[in-house]
Amino acid sequence: MTSQHSYCDFDSPHSAFWLFAYGSLMWEPNFPFTEQRRAILDGYHRALCVYSWVYRGTEETPGLVFGLEHGGQVEGIAFHIAAEHAEDVFAQVYDREMVTAVYKPVWTTCGLADGQSENVDALAFVAEHSNRQYAGERSQTETLDLVRQGHGKAGPCTEYVMNTVNHLRDLGIRDEGLEQVVAKLAD
Repeated sequence: MTSQHSYCDFDSPHSAFWLFAYGSLMWEPNFPFTEQRRAILDGYHRALCVYSWVYRGTEETPGLVFGLEHGGQVEGIAFHIAAEHAEDVFAQVYDREMVTAVYKPVWTTCGLADGQSENVDALAFVAEHSNRQYAGERSQTETLDLVRQGHGKAGPCTEYVMNTVNHLRDLGIRDEGLEQVVAKLAD
């Protein structure tokens, strides 16, 4: 089954593509892929900068989830999606990530971080600053309060943050800012 969706000026890929994951897509992809590799994306960093109104919170009691923010560097996973699955996987991921249009899909270049110096064009979902759910930078206290209170249809926000940190640790990736948040959550 192929997708016939219109994606707000973003064309669905019709051939094989790479998808850069930096949050829950890393540990819960739920789509077919032919390869997954550690990847580094320059010019962005992982941040708890998006109010979650669906998956990890509600509009009345939001959680806080990750978005890509400009500046720095972020490590994650690049998934290679085969051509025969490209449209369907894009539609599935787009629907999952864009449930409230809080992200903007962009094509960017990331480096595959497995000892080979190979760059690939990859689809990534960047925090959309004009969306009402964009939380921006919060104090550590506000961040912790939002993460602790959030609970949505996918479960508690604390679980989401811990799953992401644990997956990063399993990959040998250390995100110092996120490690500090997790240490405070454990207090």
